[in-house]
Amino acid sequence: MATSGDSGQRKHRRGLLKQYYSLSSEKDNNETKEVESYNINASHFNPEMYINKLLKECSLTELIDHEQVVYRQIQSLDSEMQTLVYENYNKFISATDTIRKMKNDFKKMEEEMDGLASNMATITDFSGKISDTLQSRRDQITKLTGVHLLLRKLQFLFELPPRLKSYIEDDEYVQAARYYTKAQKILLQYNHMLSFRGIQEDCTVLVKELKIKLRERFHSPEATPKQLAECVDLLLQLKEPAENLCEEFLSHSQERLSVDLLELERQVKLQCGENVPKRVEQERPSDIYMNLPVDILEFVDLGCNSFLSNICLVIASYNDMFLNRLPCEEEGTEKMDNMALTKLHNFVMSLMEQYFEYVEQRVFLEKESSDFSVLVRALDRFHRRLQAMNKLLPDSDFSRTGLDIVSRAGKECCMKCLEALKHHFSECLTTVRHSLAASAIVGHEGIPQLTELLASVENSTADQVKSVLANLQAFTRPDNTFATKPNFLEPFCHDHVREGVIVAFICHINAAANEFCQNAGDKGVCPPPSLLLLLSRLCFDLEVSSIGFLLSLTDEQFTTDDHHRVTSVSELCQETKETAQKLLNHFVRVQGLNISQMLRKSVETRDWLNTIEPRNVRAVMKRVVEDLTAIDAQVGHLYEEGIRKERSSDSSRRTYPYSTGRQPLRSNWSAYGPSTIDTSLLSNIQKLFSERIEIFSTVEFSKVSVMTGIIKISLKTFLECVRLRTFSRYGLQQVQVDTHYLQLYFWRFVADENLIHVLLDEVLGSTLHRCLDPTLMDTGVVEVICDRG
Repeated sequence: MATSGDSGQRKHRRGLLKQYYSLSSEKDNNETKEVESYNINASHFNPEMYINKLLKECSLTELIDHEQVVYRQIQSLDSEMQTLVYENYNKFISATDTIRKMKNDFKKMEEEMDGLASNMATITDFSGKISDTLQSRRDQITKLTGVHLLLRKLQFLFELPPRLKSYIEDDEYVQAARYYTKAQKILLQYNHMLSFRGIQEDCTVLVKELKIKLRERFHSPEATPKQLAECVDLLLQLKEPAENLCEEFLSHSQERLSVDLLELERQVKLQCGENVPKRVEQERPSDIYMNLPVDILEFVDLGCNSFLSNICLVIASYNDMFLNRLPCEEEGTEKMDNMALTKLHNFVMSLMEQYFEYVEQRVFLEKESSDFSVLVRALDRFHRRLQAMNKLLPDSDFSRTGLDIVSRAGKECCMKCLEALKHHFSECLTTVRHSLAASAIVGHEGIPQLTELLASVENSTADQVKSVLANLQAFTRPDNTFATKPNFLEPFCHDHVREGVIVAFICHINAAANEFCQNAGDKGVCPPPSLLLLLSRLCFDLEVSSIGFLLSLTDEQFTTDDHHRVTSVSELCQETKETAQKLLNHFVRVQGLNISQMLRKSVETRDWLNTIEPRNVRAVMKRVVEDLTAIDAQVGHLYEEGIRKERSSDSSRRTYPYSTGRQPLRSNWSAYGPSTIDTSLLSNIQKLFSERIEIFSTVEFSKVSVMTGIIKISLKTFLECVRLRTFSRYGLQQVQVDTHYLQLYFWRFVADENLIHVLLDEVLGSTLHRCLDPTLMDTGVVEVICDRG
């Protein structure tokens, strides 16, 4: 059902159509005129009605304002009208002049057309008169004209041998061949007539001479490519076998191209340092430079401008002479094309293989590893030129072979970068070892150097890796033609740069660090413990931050769309963390064995049965404390403190650690003696209530864990050495003084002071077990001796 709005729109559209086609009713016309009477811009505007309406509806102020608006509009319309007149004035003048000229031109044209019409009428009259006059003699004239043409042909044939001889003597071979080929069919057709046979025999002799001269020019080393093409074209016109000409042309071209290849081979030998025969006589001082090797960019330019340019010219000439100009009406044309194309393909491929071999040899002889920009420019020119060659010989993809050479060159550059990184890291380690060896006192002068040396190695290595990546980015610049090829870009970025350089270098650092953990007895040189500590911290920093940063930087600079499997960051971090752990464990063992060696010698070289009453702490114990203090300082410069257990209140006081528990034991032992009670039973009972201590456990990356591991190894050695000796009473008391002195200092180094208590308790207990007169010294006296020590 139609709505009122739709009906209103239809009425409006119907009214517009009626107005356009002048179909409006009289009523509508009256309404329109009444509305337009008040519109100042309409055609039916009525000024009186408009003014009356304004006087009725507007106030005085509104009338004045409206008057000003109308006045401004009138002025604006006047100015626009004047502008239109001025703008179109020149057009009106020009149009008037053009019309005047057209009138004059049409008058001249009418006169010329009248003259042309009269001339055409005259020509028509003359043509009719000539036709009427020659009507009776037309057939006779036609016959005479045919005879005249035949006589001219016969004259041409009889004059052909002298003409051929003259052209051959004047070296106008093209004209001679053209005349002969023009007359050859006629001579063959009328060969049965004696006169024509004589002409044919004379021409045959002259054509043989022409062929000999053409072949002489063809084999001339001074012949230009244009002359060669002309000779081959003429020989083909003279019905020489195309196959023989193909072979002769390629053989001659090979002689010239071999000269270019010999020059490239000579440059390769010069780069290798071989003695090469001089190319020119050194008559001038500047000639000596002709026998020096050129750089890689000049070598590529030499090959492109000489060999590649000449072989491209040979291919183009060959195509024009043998593939594009063979006569189509000759039988077996397709077979000849295939034969010619096969010969060309074999010829080009044999020479290009030699060229590729020389280029690859020269690229691999490039020794520069700090800047690959020149090499990359040379490879880009080489690849660009090969791409252009594909258009000349579509069946062969030289650019793919060139891209393989570029890929191998990129791989070789990555291997050079890896070797440079390895060499740089080796130099850094050598510098570190020299710095550590130059320190007079490792515990004092060497301590400040560890942090500086570590920072130097890390910064230098990171800068070297960044430099290598920036250098290798020359291969992936967008302006290189080979950089857009997936066959080059993806293996280069993933396999060669990321895996072959960065990942391989990190693995090399781990392998080099692991070598320091091997038994160095066979080599005769043990690495300094401080170097082990520094390398452990280096590997730890690599695992924490450096590996992720370097691989992220590599992936950002050498990214591709291919996401095949590569070594993950977690795998490398895990391997590096294991290496750091192995180095730190080895450092603990080495330092523990050094301390143990002093303790072992101090126990084995002393006569414990005949020792005097102790008055001082033994010097070896003081040395042990000093060495541990120095080690603690070294480790503290590279590792954080770590977590310690809460110390007991006795730790801060310089008291004997076993005073609370040892006094009853001492009174019992002094009361009953060795024959009365089995001291080993008491020792075993005490072990039941103590935790098991693992001596060679894995240490954490913290100072207290490292020091705890060293002290455990040292005290375990001390314990085992004590178990192999027999002590007198004074020997027991000396061990008592030594263990108390060690307790005063060792608790500061370890994470849990109870561990020190247990180990020192075992040492003293073992000494009691092996003492002939187990009488301990008074605690106060022990403290006085230790304070005095």
